[in-house]
Amino acid sequence: MAKKSMRKISNSTIHRLSIYYRALLGLEREGYETISSKELARREKLTPAQVRKDLSFFGSFGTRGLGYPVKELKARIGEILGLNKLWNVAMVGVGNIGSALVSYKEFAKQGFIVKLLFDNDQRKIGSNHKGIIINDIASIKQMLQEQEIQIVIVTVPAAAAQKVCDEVVEAGVKAIMNFAPVSLKVPDDVVLLNENMSIELEHLSFSLTNRNMVLSD
Repeated sequence: MAKKSMRKISNSTIHRLSIYYRALLGLEREGYETISSKELARREKLTPAQVRKDLSFFGSFGTRGLGYPVKELKARIGEILGLNKLWNVAMVGVGNIGSALVSYKEFAKQGFIVKLLFDNDQRKIGSNHKGIIINDIASIKQMLQEQEIQIVIVTVPAAAAQKVCDEVVEAGVKAIMNFAPVSLKVPDDVVLLNENMSIELEHLSFSLTNRNMVLSD
């Protein structure tokens, strides 16, 4: 039997799905029952064709001439993004960024449950942070497996990030968000998302410096 080919979905499409989801949340709160691709695109500064193309990857939505039912489309995109499930999350590094992320209440509302915290600072280990005990990073592999952690957020200094990443991968975790200002290496079956705030700020400064240039997707 021939192997079924997998559809390739771009990171930009996934990013826009999250944008559509948040837009639909707002529309639902405002009492909208339906929304056209034209109006959804206008709100998010996209084109109707782009909206329709992004959604077409995942099936048929809405009715020509009537638009998309807001509640149903929001629910379907939530399923596509995995927001109809609960995800066990661990945070490695409880410094300024890690502490702020633990305090972010929207994570739990969207199904991302921070169950474990790790650090190597003996002054922090064993203390209660936002209702979660901080564990010694030396026990990370065992505890990640015991608690069936699916997503790990890394907020350690650059010099320690790859070692932490390697241990997380060895524990069987397949999804990592990296806030350390360094590029990490992971196996092909592990999803790595880098969140480098310096790069994002450089993007903003580039846009301000080069206002005559048109940025494309």
